[in-house]
Amino acid sequence: MGALSAVIGDTADAYRMRLFNIAVPQLFGAVGVTLGALVFGHGWVAVGVLTALALISGMISSIGAVASVCGLLLLLNATVGAGLPMPGPWWLAPALLTLGGLLVLLLTLLGWPWRGGVPERVAVSSVYREVAALLEAAGTPDYADRRQAVSASLNHSYDLILARRTREHGRRGTLVRSLAQLNALIPLLEAAPAVHFQGGALPAEIPATVRNLADAIEHGAPHTARPPLCPRPATPAARALDEALHHAAQVARDEDPDPYNIDDRLGRPASLRVRVRRTTRNVLRSGTSWRYGLRLATCIGLAQCLVSLIDVPRSYWVTLTIVFVMKPDFGSVFSRAVLRAVGTAAGLVVAAAVLSQIPRGWWDVPVMAVLAALIPFLSQRGYAYQTAAITPVILLLSDLLNRQGFGLIAPRLLDSLIGCGIALVAGYLLWPESWGTRVGDRLAKAVSDTADHVALAFPADARSAADTVARAHSRRRLYRDLMSVRTEFQRALTEPPPMGRRAAAWWPLVIAVERIVDATTAAHVRVEHGAPPPAPSDVAAIAGQLRALSEGLRGSTTLVSVRADLPGAASDGAGPDDVLAPLRQEVLAARAIASPRR
Repeated sequence: MGALSAVIGDTADAYRMRLFNIAVPQLFGAVGVTLGALVFGHGWVAVGVLTALALISGMISSIGAVASVCGLLLLLNATVGAGLPMPGPWWLAPALLTLGGLLVLLLTLLGWPWRGGVPERVAVSSVYREVAALLEAAGTPDYADRRQAVSASLNHSYDLILARRTREHGRRGTLVRSLAQLNALIPLLEAAPAVHFQGGALPAEIPATVRNLADAIEHGAPHTARPPLCPRPATPAARALDEALHHAAQVARDEDPDPYNIDDRLGRPASLRVRVRRTTRNVLRSGTSWRYGLRLATCIGLAQCLVSLIDVPRSYWVTLTIVFVMKPDFGSVFSRAVLRAVGTAAGLVVAAAVLSQIPRGWWDVPVMAVLAALIPFLSQRGYAYQTAAITPVILLLSDLLNRQGFGLIAPRLLDSLIGCGIALVAGYLLWPESWGTRVGDRLAKAVSDTADHVALAFPADARSAADTVARAHSRRRLYRDLMSVRTEFQRALTEPPPMGRRAAAWWPLVIAVERIVDATTAAHVRVEHGAPPPAPSDVAAIAGQLRALSEGLRGSTTLVSVRADLPGAASDGAGPDDVLAPLRQEVLAARAIASPRR
């Protein structure tokens, strides 16, 4: 079970992050099984302890992905420890869990001496390839999809490299080089919207140049990349692209970039102590963390009370089902409860065949190897498939302790259905806020931030280097927020009607806001490369329209209830030198989508 937990938690690319992602959750799992074993057979004391652990687990799960796995293993292993008699003295179970995790960690880190830095280079090169695809899609309907792929890849690469900086505050060559290569893409990403709004396909040499740089970076030989650059530019957008491409090629060829001329576009992470203190304070002050912790604690408390009052065979499976279902950061609770029941039924069919046909003993080893190998493969296809793959593995592991064989099938199905029912009633229906979606509120904030970004992109006075960095921070933050909105949108679509239909109504406006950010970037790039700057009054008018739209969206549950009085529409017949004309058109489109008449 320790090895299974470690494999599930091994989701990072860089070896340093894989070490962190495996070791820390294993520590929480060992603490959980220890606390669970200590209260085994203590009746209502076990109920109180597991309920308290559920509150803690739910609250820390809101911190991030690793913390979510830590909270999951803390409560999961505590439930196993409180529901099954552990073999040997109290320290043996956590020691065995830790040993299984350490085995996985050892196998994971065997390649570190030979592949150190390779995941970082692969991540950076993948961003370059996505940018090449983005440039190929400029002026075509595929541009929006390619931009989303670039944002996801860039976020992943920055997270990967900046995570290393939390431990390495010095300026190591490989880290500085990777960061410089990522930062060199920012001008290219800013030029891409300008080229897209200009229309027309780019010469094939330009995406090919970026792909050549990606190949050189991935193989650790950027100094060999000397590609042909783009033809002589004739427009502001083309000049911006030409300069950005020359800059990216120069940085990629430079083996030793100036370490004191490298800015972290998303900001250098604070020290570990500062971040732990800040995170603890944020969790304790977060209403969302408390609400989720209370939801999970309510479900676990009810489940433990139920199995204490009623004789439910293998009752700890009821709590285990709730632990897996009640993970809103993994998806909708409603859809996970339904898919959990379906996946468990399918997995039990496989488990029944194994338990009835395969003799116990050494045959468990090859059978377990085959079933475990299916988990990562089927997990990519959806939660029901993942549950169907994990169920027979967990069931066979449980059979090692009690040797009930085929008799485990019926209790497992019954307990899973009880757990899904408790999660649906106590974790979903009794919390009306879980029925809805936060797309509207998040989108309103994104529109408000877009208004600030428009004002920042066209300041009234001369811009400084600090303004350039602030603008880059603002744009990246906006794209991250919009990706979060997309994630929330995908989760909301799986909710039952009418919430799923309401969430779908927000989708066109999400696209419209992304296009507004692109149009702002394109206008700014054109001004930087020779186009006449817009009048401050025009910039202020557009920013004001966006802020009014944000106020109209805030708190709305459906688009038909949005009302925003937005004066000053786009100017008809705008000349070719009007850099704000595309931006006005995008704002008009957003207004039309959010209009009650739509």
